[in-house]
Amino acid sequence: MAFVREYSPSDLTRADIDAGSGWVLLEFGTGWCGHCSAAQPLLQKFLGGYDATHLKVEDGKGRPLGRSFAVKLWPTVILFRDGQEIARAVRPHEREDLAPLIDALERGQ
Repeated sequence: MAFVREYSPSDLTRADIDAGSGWVLLEFGTGWCGHCSAAQPLLQKFLGGYDATHLKVEDGKGRPLGRSFAVKLWPTVILFRDGQEIARAVRPHEREDLAPLIDALERGQ
């Protein structure tokens, strides 16, 4: 998986995500979020080797996509397969926090 470096404002909608195909790792956060920055090496180390599309979406006030997924803390990382949520991790600090995502990717590949 090629990791996206920066959070970007996105025109993606919930319908776009729901209609997706294959594995998608959707990451919500902001560039100024310390937790988001701290999680990047962990995410790259443990999720970077899988065949999935990485989307890094800037979240916050006026950003409806995060609200549609009930995102409350950053980073929130949600794994989808064919538009269906499979697993999520909120503010991951260690490998165990990513275990549901890793397990799903390993079972599915």
